[in-house]
Order: sequence, then structure tokens, then C-alpha cells
Amino acid sequence: MPHVSDIEIAQQKQLVHIRDIAAKLNIPEDDLEMYGKHKAKLPLRLIDEEKVKQNNLVLVTALTPTPAGEGKTTVSIGLTEGLNKIGKQATVVLREPSLGPVFGIKGGAAGGGYSQVVPMEDINLHFTGDFNAIEKANNLLSALIDNNLQSRVNNLNIDPRTILWKRVIDMNDRSLRNITIGLGGTGNGIPREDGFNITPASEVMAILCMATDFDNLKERLGNIFIGFTFDRKPVFARDLKAENAMAILLKDAIKPNLVQTLEENPAIIHGGPFANIAQGTNSIIATKMGLSLSDYVVTEAGFGADLGAEKFLNIKSQYAKLNPKCVVLVATIRALRHHGGSPKEEYNTSNLNYVKEGFKNLEKHIENIRKFNIEPVVAINNFTSDTYEEIKFVEKRCSELGVHAVVSEGWAKGGEGTRNLATAVVDVVENKATQYKPIYTWDMPIKDKIAKIAKEIYGAKGVEYDNKAKLNLKRIDRLGFNDFAVCMAKTQKSFSDNDKLIGRPEDFIVTVREIEIAAGAQFVIPILGKMMRMPGLPSKPASENMTIDNNGKIKGLS
Repeated sequence: MPHVSDIEIAQQKQLVHIRDIAAKLNIPEDDLEMYGKHKAKLPLRLIDEEKVKQNNLVLVTALTPTPAGEGKTTVSIGLTEGLNKIGKQATVVLREPSLGPVFGIKGGAAGGGYSQVVPMEDINLHFTGDFNAIEKANNLLSALIDNNLQSRVNNLNIDPRTILWKRVIDMNDRSLRNITIGLGGTGNGIPREDGFNITPASEVMAILCMATDFDNLKERLGNIFIGFTFDRKPVFARDLKAENAMAILLKDAIKPNLVQTLEENPAIIHGGPFANIAQGTNSIIATKMGLSLSDYVVTEAGFGADLGAEKFLNIKSQYAKLNPKCVVLVATIRALRHHGGSPKEEYNTSNLNYVKEGFKNLEKHIENIRKFNIEPVVAINNFTSDTYEEIKFVEKRCSELGVHAVVSEGWAKGGEGTRNLATAVVDVVENKATQYKPIYTWDMPIKDKIAKIAKEIYGAKGVEYDNKAKLNLKRIDRLGFNDFAVCMAKTQKSFSDNDKLIGRPEDFIVTVREIEIAAGAQFVIPILGKMMRMPGLPSKPASENMTIDNNGKIKGLS
């Protein structure tokens, strides 16, 4: 049987009209803001806080991934199909893909095989323009800052050397990390050092995903910390009267997007912060929208559970008062081989010894999820290179830990391949009801919160701070931001801040290089190791394999 690519599977699907998907959620057609026949935005008034409390939230995360990822989005979509197959009303709520990874290493991010959200090309490309709006709002603030530097009217006396705000673009481009702007004479601005982040790492993206309504969005935009005046007074976006203009650019982007799965179930897609350098989950508004309209909501958090899930549970769930009832840990035999010491060229070669050693990584993630008072389910995302012995070992070890471990075949079979996974999730939700609890409270000192995450989630024996980070802590204290959440920026390849330490490393120290402030999002961002907020393209970008014909048909987008 010839291999069929993800995009070919998606293109073979005859999509139903978006009003038919909305009808499954009892949304009247008049409430839809349609973007063609297959996409629509949903008004915020559909959120019902009582239903948010009543309905069931399931978080999908993963063990520490290999560079290609372990299929969290595919499992999230497949699980949603499976839940609907066994008679549960379920909606998947996901992040929007960033163009950086789409054209970089990972390709598209709309699921895979027969567990996809569609229209796949639209979702992976410009979709409904949300990323564009975020980018423009961010860069409007940049323009206002530079305009104020040279303006004689309402000049805020900003010290250019202290400006922390960067421009953004939704593309991997390492040459934009550090730039000089304002060259070419007095008419072209004040020369200063600047740089670009990638759009998913923008604080505007973080704010959009943390906002609870439009007024809250505006308030948060106004609270963005820019830098200091020459007499050391803090400057915020509200001092530039920027928040309303920025909010105007985001007036549609704040509304979640409704699309469909391949099996014609509802999918809500909104926001897209990365999990290694941002909070890694879709918007609070989208999650609450799903919970207002469905009995079950399946959502995902980026990279391993030490990143996306930790932030989902300590930041998003704590602030929004969400109560996740089950966490699905996606594991692959391939990743277990990797964490057991397999060389890259042998990831797809059976080796039970590697799997046994690599299980230590998954076991640590299981322990971590239970620290939040939630029971995990392990989804073994099935690949053709998996062997019976390797799968049985994982199932047996999980069973000994009291955890359901279920093979997930959503990629190959859609909802039919995830019935057992769906049943296991429902068993946890209905029979092991617990009240989730975070591992720290926001009112703890910043250093205590960092230590909690590093020691309890990563397994570190301690935390060290570079001199710049120590100065940053003093600044945070002086600005009164100690009660902010902590959003760690760390490699996704290891529990530690050293991407070479695979498996379950022990007796390591994490080093905080610096701490950024995202006052509008209400968190600080400790930078561990050499993390960068603007990725570069790989030596062979995914873009090289993409084609488009005279009729606009795209190939190679996955």
C-alpha cells in the first residue's frame, strides 16, 4: 500500500459546512463570523462559567520528546474522535501553528494521518489572521516607543539603553536576533540596539492567551513593561497610550476559531505560544469556550510535561480556575529508545534494553503529574517500528505504577484507533475524581517558585543565578512583581537545562541566566541555559520539500 501523506489525506476529505459543525455545539448560524465555508470565529458571549465548572477538561502532554515530536496534537485529535465514538460529546481545543516550525524542522501542526483538523493548509498557513494581528499589535508598540524617543511632544524621557521590548515576526530567522535600528540620519530615528523574537514568544501572544475578556486584554496590554526613564522610573505601554490601538488590532484575534476534524467533530483553535520559551497552551478564552459547549474538552500543552503541562497547571489553570480531571502522557517507543541511549540512526530499530532504560523518563513525568493531584493515562502513540515485546513492557510497568497504558492508533485509524484510550480517560474522569492543585501559589517569592519547579518537576538538586539574573530579581522586587507566576524558558530536550542529559538526570544544577518580565501576562520568564526566543532554520528546512501547482494545490506541507 503506497504511503499517503498527511496533506493528501486532508485534501481527500470532503469538508462539511462550518454551520453543521456549529450545530453539533448548539451554536446558531447567526452567532458565527464565517471565514468562508469551513472556518468561523465564535463570539465571547458563548462562554458560560457554570458549564466551565461542570464539564470535563483533559490535558494531553508528553514525555521528553525527540526533535521530531511524539504526536501530542495527533493524539489529542484522535482522542477527541474516540470519545465521540464511545458516545461522549467532545471538542478538541488546540493552539494555532506558527509559520516558523511549518517551514523549519517540524512542518505542519494540524495533527497527522487520520487524526487531523481541517482545512489543514489554511490552519498551517495564515488561518484567520490571528498571528498577523498579534505581530502588528506588537510592532505598533515598538514603533510608538521609537517615535517617542525622538518626539518633542509628550516625550517620556525613555532611556534607550533600558528598552526591553522587541519586535516580532512569525518566521525562524536567526539574523534578526540582534540588530541595530535608527541608522541613516536624524530623520530615521534614534540609533539603538534592538532585536526580533518569533511571534509565538511575543508577550502580546501571552497576553491574548491569558486574557479573560476584551477589557482584561486592554488592561494587560497597558501593563506591558517597556523599560525605564533616564531618572529610573518604570515605563509601561499605557504611558504611551498604546493599549487601545493595540486592542483595536486584536479585536477579531481575541475570538476563538471553529473548524472540524476529519470525522466532522468540532475543533476550536486559538493562540499559539511555544512551550519552551512561552506558556505553551491555547487561550483561556478558547478552553472556556470549549467547556461551555461540550461535555469533554481535550486540549494539549507543548513539548514534554516538564514544560507545557507544568505551565498549563501552575499558570493557566491556577489563574483561570480550571480543574483538569485527567492528563494524557503521550509516549512513543522511539522516544523511550532515545532516552535509553539509542543512537539517532537506531531510533526505529527494536531494542528492549533501550526501552527499559528510557522508561525512567516517562516514570518521572508520571510522578510529576501526580504531584498536581491528577491521575495520568499513558498513550503509546503507535509506530510501525514498535514491537510487541516493547509495548508489553511499557504496559506492564505502567500497570505496576497503577496507570492505564493504552496503545493509540489515531494516526492510522482515527477514532476507531483510539476507542480504548478514550475509555481509559473516561474511567479516570468518572471514577478517580480529584481536585487538581498547583505545586506553588503565585504569592510565594519568585526564587521559591523557581526552586519548586526546578527541584520537584525537573529533579534538580539546586538553582544557581548568574549576576544578571540576580540584578533582575532586584528589579522585579523594586517593581512589585513578586506575586507573578513563573514561566520557565528551558530546553525541551531534557529535564535539565543541558540538552545532552537525556533520560532521568539526577544531581544536576540549573542555572538562571536572566529573568525577563512579562507584566501584561503576569509572569516572569527565567531563562535557563542558552535559550533563544528567535529560532533559526535548520540546514535543510521543511520549505525545501514544498510545492504548489498552477491550481493552488500544495504538497509537502507536513
